[in-house]
Amino acid sequence: MNGKFITFEGIDGSGKSTQLRMLAASLIKRGIDVITTREPGGTPLGRQLRKAFLESDETVSPMAELLAFAADRAQHVDYLIRPALERGQIVISDRFADATFAYQGAGRGFSVEKVSQVIDLATGGLKPDLTLFLDIPVETACSRMAIRDGSQSTKNRMDEENPAFYARVRDAYHSIAQREPARFIVIDAAGPVEYIQKLIEEAVAPILGHPNSEDEQLEESARRVIS
Repeated sequence: MNGKFITFEGIDGSGKSTQLRMLAASLIKRGIDVITTREPGGTPLGRQLRKAFLESDETVSPMAELLAFAADRAQHVDYLIRPALERGQIVISDRFADATFAYQGAGRGFSVEKVSQVIDLATGGLKPDLTLFLDIPVETACSRMAIRDGSQSTKNRMDEENPAFYARVRDAYHSIAQREPARFIVIDAAGPVEYIQKLIEEAVAPILGHPNSEDEQLEESARRVIS
């Protein structure tokens, strides 16, 4: 595969979707071939699964939740992510397999072994080149979700969890960061949006082979002129 796979993770209310859009817009402006997607819902089948799961009034079994997200991911990997990477595109996804470790593993209480088996089946071993975890305190996330819930009519079941659930999810993300520090980058998402965007662009630059500051860009341009 010639492309690069970047994912955004974070508890609900962390601002990851906003930062994903800002990063994609910045890369596209620089002429980079980018495709953005999300889980669940990155494919037509995934959008149906997302609607059925997130907007359902029915009580959903934790196992059904785990397998529904796996079905969405399998379709996502086979028919969107892998083909885009093979075309050399940069794929940026709002959530991927780390979310299952955090939400269904730590959040719902499934064992690491069971979650790993389901993820391996769904992804075929595909892992992101870089994961950006936008980290905020649970209290901040809950406050943001309360404001968001008051401004939208579409129901989202995952916004209805209690703070203890989100604390387990956040702790799980930090555990992943400790295990895989080269791939999984923690970004403090409590600051100004523009500052967070700068941190993200600096984190992404190395895997894209681009300088991560204006001075380095000038130096690179000078080297091209000299050569």
